[in-house]
Amino acid sequence: MLLRLEKYFDRFSDLMGWIAGALNLVMLINVFYDAIMRYFFRTGSIALQELEWHLFSMVFLFGIAYALKEDGHVRVDVLYDRFSPRWKATVNIGGTLLLLLPLSVLVIEGSVWYVHEAYSSGEISGDPGGLPYRWLIKLVIPACFVFLLVSATGFVIRNINIFLNIEQPPERRAESRLL
Repeated sequence: MLLRLEKYFDRFSDLMGWIAGALNLVMLINVFYDAIMRYFFRTGSIALQELEWHLFSMVFLFGIAYALKEDGHVRVDVLYDRFSPRWKATVNIGGTLLLLLPLSVLVIEGSVWYVHEAYSSGEISGDPGGLPYRWLIKLVIPACFVFLLVSATGFVIRNINIFLNIEQPPERRAESRLL
């Protein structure tokens, strides 16, 4: 049952990764178009420049859930690589439950009022020609941390499966061994 449950959470995280990849492509097209217009036609758009930053933040925030699922986040712990799979699973479960989940809840709780304030005040860009509806980009912050909570649940389930020897730990990738 845990393996099936893990699969559902992994699909969700894969969807977040796909969305981040698609937004990355949209951002690439936006930057390319904006640069062509600015440097060849001497015209530009404040809205397109703001959209670049909004897309970048969305790529980053949506990508967090996928990076956790793929174990692609940065590890600074020198000892972790020498641990057995069970100890690694224990560290992952403990770190997620004690650090990641409470931090995510704090960010969600702290940013919902931020979105509400932007929505109720009708906040728009401070620059002339900028993007309206500033609350939409602010909504991405709590939404992505909710997505991170979902992905973290799958991460904990995977590590429970590894701890119980139901599943083998994932192989380390070549690029992570270079460090």
